[in-house]
This record gives sequence, structure tokens and C-alpha cells, in this order.
Amino acid sequence: MDIYIQHAFLPAVDFEASLAFYRDALGFEVRKDVGYGDMRWITLGQPTGEHTTLVLQPPAADPGLTDDEKRTIDEMIAKGSYGFLVLSTTDLQAAFDKVAATGAEVAQEPMDQPYGVRDCAFRDPAGNMVRINQLEV
Repeated sequence: MDIYIQHAFLPAVDFEASLAFYRDALGFEVRKDVGYGDMRWITLGQPTGEHTTLVLQPPAADPGLTDDEKRTIDEMIAKGSYGFLVLSTTDLQAAFDKVAATGAEVAQEPMDQPYGVRDCAFRDPAGNMVRINQLEV
């Protein structure tokens, strides 16, 4: 049986800034850009056509959330502790240099971690942590 990750969701508070980060800095392509009322969802994927897509969404789009829950989500996003994404590449230094050159917020330069990976990290415009691991080939 083949099972794939179809979508991963991250909150976006400034869709144009987030779009610039994921499209221009990381090289994802826009698959869909959908609006509904005052809300917006942008689906992005790798240009290689991989199955998995990333969906940038309004942080509190779930109609079942209470006002207290929405405030908590807003506070977590502001602290950068709500969304998290791990990517991988065969050339970590080149990826770091490209993303850093766009002015993205660097959270960690490339380094060897004690748990066995080499990675770097950025924060996207919503504060989500985006880590990039060196892919061993």
C-alpha cells in the first residue's frame, strides 16, 4: 500500500511576505491560490511535481475555535512557537546562502547537531521555524 503526505499546513499572517519566502527564497511553485471571504489559502509544491504540498492558511480559519483559542494561537505565532517545517537538500550550504541572501531571518547557520544531522534554520514571515537538513546521498 502506498500512502503519501498530501498537505502540510502552516499559518500565514502576511500572505505576500510568506509567498515571497516560500516561492522566491525556497523555490516552491504556487499550485493554488484560493480566497474565501477575507481569508486566503496558498498551496505550494516542489517544481519536481512531488506529491506533498505546503498550504499557507489563515491561522484561525477553523470555525470551531473559541476567541480564547484564537488569542492563544495568535500569541504562539507571535512567539514563533506554533508552526514548524523540516526540509532537506543535497547541498545545505548553497541552500543556506540562497535563502539568507533574500533577507530571510536566520535562526541558525549550518552546523552539525549532536543528534547526527547537519542543518540550518530560518523563520518565515509568520515566525514559523523552517529547518533545512543536509540530505545524505
